[in-house]
Amino acid sequence: MKPYADRTPDTQYQSLLREILENGVRTPSQQGVDALTVIGPRSLHYKFDNGVPLITERNLNPKTSETLPVTIWQQAIGEILGFMNGARTQKDLEKFGCYWWRWWVTKEKCEKRGLEEGDLGPGSYGAAFHDFPTSEGAPYNQLKNVIDQIKESPHLRTHFITPWIPQYMMRGEGKQQKVVVCPCHGWIHIRIIENKLTLHMIQRSADVPVGLPQNLIQYAALALAIAHVTGTEAYEYVHSFSDAHIYVDQVDSVKTMLEREPRRLPTLTLSTPHDDIFDFRREDFSLTDYDPHPGIKKIPVAI
Repeated sequence: MKPYADRTPDTQYQSLLREILENGVRTPSQQGVDALTVIGPRSLHYKFDNGVPLITERNLNPKTSETLPVTIWQQAIGEILGFMNGARTQKDLEKFGCYWWRWWVTKEKCEKRGLEEGDLGPGSYGAAFHDFPTSEGAPYNQLKNVIDQIKESPHLRTHFITPWIPQYMMRGEGKQQKVVVCPCHGWIHIRIIENKLTLHMIQRSADVPVGLPQNLIQYAALALAIAHVTGTEAYEYVHSFSDAHIYVDQVDSVKTMLEREPRRLPTLTLSTPHDDIFDFRREDFSLTDYDPHPGIKKIPVAI
């Protein structure tokens, strides 16, 4: 990784925000708040030698409080590690240091889908990544098998993970959705070229002001962990979108971020490496060289 002073300030996130503001089509949403939306292939590319994609347009590492002893970036990493270990309840995710699902797993929302309070459902990320249903009956651990395949045949183009279990997603007459939120991210394609690992994550639906910054750092952290356990070099993280949007009540916050000058990206290191991917926890990741602009309070989140 380049020394911090030699890194190039990153402008990709601001460019995406600006494009959506200028070209987005105003559309209704399931949450009841209109969104400015762009559809189609757009990608952000982050070479790890230039830092990790933790945005600097607002602070994602604020001081923690007694009631919530983790910062935003730590919750994001805790969430993806929880999912990779099969977490599908609020209680399970809190063990990994992720607390924000409590707004989506209320008694009302869960009962609507035939679930117990606090349960994300059998169609959620943890169920798909760690316990994908099979015709043989035994659940299938996607991450474990992809890592085994990388070690045995790194050249393959089939190192792929999906969060989508179709039978739990559909709505309509005679159907009951069995997940509190249909997966928005997590289509993961890993390529190893000359022992360099690129992790490409495809996102179905992206709340660009709030959700995307969390997704960027969590999948970058996952790439670092996968590279470590497979003996490869973490080379690049690529993030692509199908639907990228800004909710109309987020526009003022977005304009504030666009007024701020781009800054260099920080460093994320594995302070406690593990040989088993499932042993990683958020405390094993160390953040340095982070120099963000001040935080923006209360950017609305569509729930």
